[in-house]
Amino acid sequence: MIPRPIAWVSTTSADGINNVAPFSFFNAFGAQPVVLGFAPMSVAEQPVKDTLANVRALGQFVINIATEPTLVAMDTTGKTYPPDVDEFVVAGLTPAPSVAVRPPRVAESPINFECELFELVPLGEGPGSSTLVLGRAVHVHVADHILVDGRVDAALLEPVARMGGPFYARPDLLAFRRSDR
Repeated sequence: MIPRPIAWVSTTSADGINNVAPFSFFNAFGAQPVVLGFAPMSVAEQPVKDTLANVRALGQFVINIATEPTLVAMDTTGKTYPPDVDEFVVAGLTPAPSVAVRPPRVAESPINFECELFELVPLGEGPGSSTLVLGRAVHVHVADHILVDGRVDAALLEPVARMGGPFYARPDLLAFRRSDR
């Protein structure tokens, strides 16, 4: 399943430590209400990712859209760090205050969805399993410079998608128009 969109999720721990991590098991699941979901996978060395622990603790998160200009920082935040490490600092990112939730937004991201937890859905057990995190968007930020006639222009957004392993792609470069029906 490639290319896969990337949810660049920012959370805050109960102790106030910020976390940012990318997840390529991500998509939108509804429009009314707007529900977005991502699925952190369990691995032997980290059965519960910091992001999932933080969502369970606070019930809030922000999905930031990763772009070509933020690719290196996004990839840096994909490494495993101890829970007391702030990935905003490690990756040189700017935490921007959110309007409706406690976790900060990634200021360098042109689209941010502030979310409140809607539901957690366990998918399997042990290494390789995941938990589908569904969140209801309670506030959305869209940078003016990516809007054309009130719509997001993918070429201006420059989103990146996961191709597998260390490979990424720009979906707008792969885009084509469907034939008229």
